[in-house]
Amino acid sequence: MEHITLNNGAPMPMVGLGTWQLRGQAGERAILDALELGYRLLDTARMYENEDIVGSAVKKSGLPRREVFITTKLFTPSAGYQKAKEDIARSLEALQTDYIDLLLIHEPYEAAPEMYLAMEEACAAGLVRAVGLSNFSGEEYLRFLKHCRVTPAVDQVESHVYHPQLALKKLLEEKGTRMQAWASFTEGRRNIFAEPVLAEAGRRHGKTAAQTALRYLVENGILVLPKSAHRERLRENLDIFDFSLTDEERRAIAALDEGRSLFGWF
Repeated sequence: MEHITLNNGAPMPMVGLGTWQLRGQAGERAILDALELGYRLLDTARMYENEDIVGSAVKKSGLPRREVFITTKLFTPSAGYQKAKEDIARSLEALQTDYIDLLLIHEPYEAAPEMYLAMEEACAAGLVRAVGLSNFSGEEYLRFLKHCRVTPAVDQVESHVYHPQLALKKLLEEKGTRMQAWASFTEGRRNIFAEPVLAEAGRRHGKTAAQTALRYLVENGILVLPKSAHRERLRENLDIFDFSLTDEERRAIAALDEGRSLFGWF
């Protein structure tokens, strides 16, 4: 596993497990499989309604808490300072932990500054290690910075080979924020696994199109959160650190960039 360093000095794994849609015993089993295979970053959210199985899986794994990086997010019901404080406590309880490694605001809500104040206070109290954002565009991010005491550590946004958002990444990093990708495989909006450019590059390295897609983002310094409930796919998504793309391959993949969201974001 490779890591980047957040603006609070903490290391964060480049590849984590996205847990959206993981539920119940089957979901917990998938998370346990991921931890056994070597995943050390788990990304959940109050919106996902699965913080409980994430916390349970970490406990059952037997891994020291300090070895697992847990991200969760506050959403609409947490809008406002007091509601955010209360839901941070609820997340800690559901995750069965006394601290959250990274806490994000799920979307650019009108009440985001008040929510973020509660998050900053939780950070100062040691309940949260790092705070950040999700789905904030460049303009929204720059406006939000005016309300912050603590610069967001991460902005988690749509990013994949058809819309990598490298300009946004550059802007964020200039201000001290790292970009993390959701929808690295486009959530089915494109058949990325059959993309000829990715498949051809992958064959040269003994890798799949999926691994090539993830490698392209990682080589551009973008953290990724591929989702899967299948053990072999989990293993495959983690196995991307033993090869590098050539300049020619990177140029060919860069040409896939359509410059627009597949989800109506930005």
